[in-house]
Amino acid sequence: MQKSRNTLCLIGLLAGVCLPAAASVQMLTLGSKTKSPQPIGTVMTWEATGTDSNSNSGALLTFQFTATDPQGNLDTIYQYNAGTLQGSTWHSTPFLWTPTGIEGNYTVQVIAKDWATGDSATKSITFQVTPLASGSKPAVVASSNALVWYFNAPSCAAGSTMQVLFQDQAKAHGPTTTYSLPCNPPYTMTFEVAGMYPKTAYYVHSQTITGTSKVNGPILSFTSAALPSHIPFPTFTIGTPANSQTDTTDSMILWNLVLFGSGTTYPDVATDLSGNVLWYYYTNASGHYNLLTRPLPNGRMLTIQNSGAWANTNYQQVLREIDLAGNVKRETNTGIVQQQLLALGATDANPCNPPSWPNPSGPPPEGFGCLNAFHHDAIQSLPNGYTAALTSVEKITPPGTQGDTSGLPVDVLGDIIIVLDQNWNVNWYFDSFQHDGGAPQLSLNRASVLTNTCVAGQQGCPPIFLLGTGIAPASQDWLHGNSLYYWPQNQDILWSSKNQDWVMLIDYANGTGNADISWRMGVCGDFTFNNVNNDAWPWYSGQHEVGIENGGNGSITLFDNGDTRVSPPTGSRSSSGCMKGMGRGDSRGMALTVDLPTMTVTPVLQVDLGVYSSAGGSAQLLQPGTGLAGNGDYYFYPPVVFANLSDSSYAIEVPPVPAYPTATQDLNIQGGAGYRSWRMTNLYNPPTT
Repeated sequence: MQKSRNTLCLIGLLAGVCLPAAASVQMLTLGSKTKSPQPIGTVMTWEATGTDSNSNSGALLTFQFTATDPQGNLDTIYQYNAGTLQGSTWHSTPFLWTPTGIEGNYTVQVIAKDWATGDSATKSITFQVTPLASGSKPAVVASSNALVWYFNAPSCAAGSTMQVLFQDQAKAHGPTTTYSLPCNPPYTMTFEVAGMYPKTAYYVHSQTITGTSKVNGPILSFTSAALPSHIPFPTFTIGTPANSQTDTTDSMILWNLVLFGSGTTYPDVATDLSGNVLWYYYTNASGHYNLLTRPLPNGRMLTIQNSGAWANTNYQQVLREIDLAGNVKRETNTGIVQQQLLALGATDANPCNPPSWPNPSGPPPEGFGCLNAFHHDAIQSLPNGYTAALTSVEKITPPGTQGDTSGLPVDVLGDIIIVLDQNWNVNWYFDSFQHDGGAPQLSLNRASVLTNTCVAGQQGCPPIFLLGTGIAPASQDWLHGNSLYYWPQNQDILWSSKNQDWVMLIDYANGTGNADISWRMGVCGDFTFNNVNNDAWPWYSGQHEVGIENGGNGSITLFDNGDTRVSPPTGSRSSSGCMKGMGRGDSRGMALTVDLPTMTVTPVLQVDLGVYSSAGGSAQLLQPGTGLAGNGDYYFYPPVVFANLSDSSYAIEVPPVPAYPTATQDLNIQGGAGYRSWRMTNLYNPPTT
């Protein structure tokens, strides 16, 4: 056990409170009911306890867990989260650890830290993980997910790589190839086999690649399990079935069926183009809130989930990276993100609960800002495997801000974009309130186009903390950012703001940028729209999932919800030449070319999708090819379409030919309401936008 002490008072957590210099944190226990050794794929729950002499002063004791493999590589990390005080002992939140890498002696470590004093203590335990394979014989075993199996192969030679192939024994479908891994002798090789039909017999084998040589390993057999009866799986209705014009290279649909409105709480699922389930993710948590933001090339996924953190709410407080079996491999939370941002000099990332502001018995003062949740998007396409995520910020502004008529200080919702390193520590940020002075940046006086507001508990809003006596009764939902895209050619970040009808370029410069806004694209922004279709409302509005296709070299694709076009602005904005709405219409799929020298946008595709989705949405260019298997169609996803007294979503594919205002649909599948979906070859090959 090691212990360190720092008597500095940090005002970010307990503003204006100086705690005793003799503060002391002690580790008591660290352990799991599952005893060493255990085979690869074993699910374990670890817990720790400690004491903190500052507990009577309202201090929080937080716990960080890590598991490090025998080669010193970080296998799993849970960033600092607040424990629970029971009597005089602090109990950590559980650390759920499932080793899915190599065999050998792992180090499980916990650090308990009081962030008000900087005092900490550490405890470590060595835990042995054994292989599934025996000698020269590979093994395939079930995971806790009925449609995911672990394949463990004997070691292969250094300099080679290995992948795994699996196929149904009836050969009704083609084989699936997993990601490849570099051979790492003398250790065995572990893969997650996922994307299979329930209750189906499969063959599986490894394939070792050395130069141009491919050597197959022994063939094993297994049968996938039935879908669990306790999980309410969705059903899908085929409007336009897959046909000779449908892109069959991207033959899988990954659906994020996060619940909107009342109805059944479905898991996230992957299906074939006929709506048959091939994979699922279900947390078993109450309400199963899981905002699946992005599938990753290594078979993992980024998610925003409900879970307890340092605040007095669990809503959208945790960002997780999960594997295909649902095991958490990286986790951080709003509490530690607040502290790391404050250490970087951010001024609007305070905790949202008293005593974070002076005179906590009164309302938060003007100028006070706090970070309240993760929201909408996280991506991991930045260099070095870094992750960018959207967080929501509340800030108290003067009376009358953004047209509020209450006469009281106004709570305005903005965004902070954070960038996390490989260990999920914050190392860069963009704070919208530091760029609110007006063109060419943002203007705090440019309210949301449709005068959007939020109150506590409102659907589609983050948790609201700062409303109450002395503050205007509703928060102004100023920006409502909803998507991020890393542009590799520019090394900058595209940020979509739904409530401004803008897509903006943030100066990231791979972590050296000054976080200025380089340009604002959209109605009343910095670009001219080349209206080749003579559209009455050419620009997008309320847009979602903005990205640049072909690795950043192609057109911009986005889902145009059409919020402003369907519900045009009122008041003084309704007479503005750039803000005249139509008051009607459906959501659209759009692909746009951008000429930066002339600041001109020209539509490649601008098609009516036949339905209106009030929230969410996806846009994607499917894989181009020489034949119809990969035909370069576009895929769009209107996910919240109100019809027949319930919300539905539609997976729609249209051809890449100029068509206005409608286009032939090469696929249309209806499912439950969601947030996003993606077309994929399989779970190991996600789209690049």
